[in-house]
Amino acid sequence: MDYRRLKTENSAITRDLNDFDKETGNIYESMVILSKRANQISADIKEELAEKIQEFGTTSSGDGSEEFFENKEQIELARGYEQMPKPSLIAIQEFLKGQIYYRLPEEIKQREAVS
Repeated sequence: MDYRRLKTENSAITRDLNDFDKETGNIYESMVILSKRANQISADIKEELAEKIQEFGTTSSGDGSEEFFENKEQIELARGYEQMPKPSLIAIQEFLKGQIYYRLPEEIKQREAVS
């Protein structure tokens, strides 16, 4: 998923806690869901960044101008990732829009016991 194209706030804003427990019925379960999703997003972004950095490789030629050009591209790449919203803010937006799929282990055990 391209997280740079999402229209998410780049700064934290005050939110109503009642919005978070509507779907799960428990604010703490909602926070666990949000934290797990934020970790997934963070891992995706980290993997994507590592792949892009690998593309630059490490060339040690005698020409210093080529090295400067690669460093400039790496700096541009780093700036792009620094300007992205934090994974937790992306997770909050997805949760409030109902875009996160989750299931609780207790519900799975109950379904298995019934069948």
